Parts: sequence; structure tokens; C-alpha cells
Amino acid sequence: MADRLEEEIAAHYHRPELLDAIIEGLKRSGADPDAPTLEDLAPVDEFHTAGRETTLMALDDSGIEAGMRVLDAGCGIGGTARHLAQERGCRVTGIDLTSGYVEVARELTRRTGLEDDCQFHVGSVIDMPFADDSFEAAVSFHVAMNIHDRTQFYAELYRVLQRDARLRVFDVMKGPTAGMRYPVPWSETGADSFLRSSEETCQLLRQGGFDIVSETSLRRFAMDFFRGVFAKAATQDGPPPIGLHLLTGTNAPEKFKNYAEALNDHQIDPVVIIAERQ
Repeated sequence: MADRLEEEIAAHYHRPELLDAIIEGLKRSGADPDAPTLEDLAPVDEFHTAGRETTLMALDDSGIEAGMRVLDAGCGIGGTARHLAQERGCRVTGIDLTSGYVEVARELTRRTGLEDDCQFHVGSVIDMPFADDSFEAAVSFHVAMNIHDRTQFYAELYRVLQRDARLRVFDVMKGPTAGMRYPVPWSETGADSFLRSSEETCQLLRQGGFDIVSETSLRRFAMDFFRGVFAKAATQDGPPPIGLHLLTGTNAPEKFKNYAEALNDHQIDPVVIIAERQ
């Protein structure tokens, strides 16, 4: 089941000619596609709620220092990894199911001049090809929504992290209101969506050998963020040259509308959890 499910999830995220679309978007936005800055790429390369803004929030009290070996579990096209490498001086290893994402991550990293500090692998976060105690910190942003076997996921994170290493999880979690709207960015129908509440997630992390350091809901911030996004979109003729619509397909407006409405009704809650490996 796991192999078939992971194949379906990888297929959900696959976008043909994604790199070409990003390069064209960079050109149209006035950026240099051969040497883009992280700011140039920010609208597309951090595929989680509110993008770069929440990356900074999630890493604000991080304790991630220069030279640390950091794992990005579910790295997408590499935005968070590149941020950690450039802004924190880390050596980052990313892993993602979607081979097309990993190819784009490698090429964008080369173009930003960060290839010596970031490595990317195609693979499953519930069966990672890394040795025990390989990393001094880990991040996983908007990944667990697609993971059925959370126990195995957190066990793998425990295995590859060193003792006292901190894990930063930023996921969409189940809110107190019943129901869920689909499609959303991580799932078309809900068949590959496995939302857990913040309480359940913390319990699973504890059972997996982690202590919970902090837990922060970004729901109110996300609601304000989406109100701003929709208000700006209403004044524009079509999507911007570069943005998450390049990753989410032709039904992107419906996906983000459903996401925002689920936020408003508290069916979902984007939560940052910092946990420490015992």
C-alpha cells in the first residue's frame, strides 16, 4: 500500500516542464533567471502556508547555527533548504518523493550558487537513505498531511537525528470543526490526505521519542494573509508571473479558495511544533 500511495502522491505534485515555467516567470518578473536571488524565487519555492513569511516565523527561535547538518524532510523544490544554507550557513540535505521537484531543486540551487551547501535526494521520508545520527537539526514543512504512517515518519526522524537535536514541524493540522473541502494544494479528492490534530501530532511525536518544546498556531496570521492575497488578485488581470500556481495546477484558484474557507471555519489549523529528540 505504501509504495502505491507514495506513487500517487508523487504524481499529484508532478508538473511537466516546471523548471521552464519558473524560468519564464523569472524573466517576466524582471529577475535574472541565470542568477536569481532567494527573494526572486520566494513566491514559488516555499510551498507552504504564506511561504517566506512563515518560514521566518517557524525558524525564528530555531537554534540552527552555521555549519550544522540539517535535514529538510519533504523539501519540495528546495526553498527552505536554500534559505537555511544562505541565511544560516547550514549544510542542508533535502529529500522528496517527487523526482521532478528534486531536479528543479538541484538546478535552482545551482543557479543561486548554493550547490556546495545543499544536496537533494529522491526518496521517501518514511524510509530515508541516511545513517543513524546523521543530522543536528531537521525541518519538515507541509509534508505530514500526505503521510498515512505518522509513527514510521517520526521514527525515521528520530533515527537520523542526533540526541538533543531539534525538529521543526510546520503542517496543516485538523481543526476542531468537522469536515474538509477538496481540492486543496496537497490533495485533489482527500484520498491521499491524512490530517491529524495538533494534539494527536504532539502525542505521536512524544511516543516517537521527542519532547515538545513549543506549539504555535498560525491560523489567524494565515487568514489575514489569504485575505490580502485574494484582495490583491481581484485587482489584477490573471496570476503573477511567478507563484505557487506554477506548482498547484490549473485548478489553483479553487484549491486556495477551499484552503482559505477551511481556515475560516477552523476545519484546519496551520501549526508550528518544535520538538527535541530525547
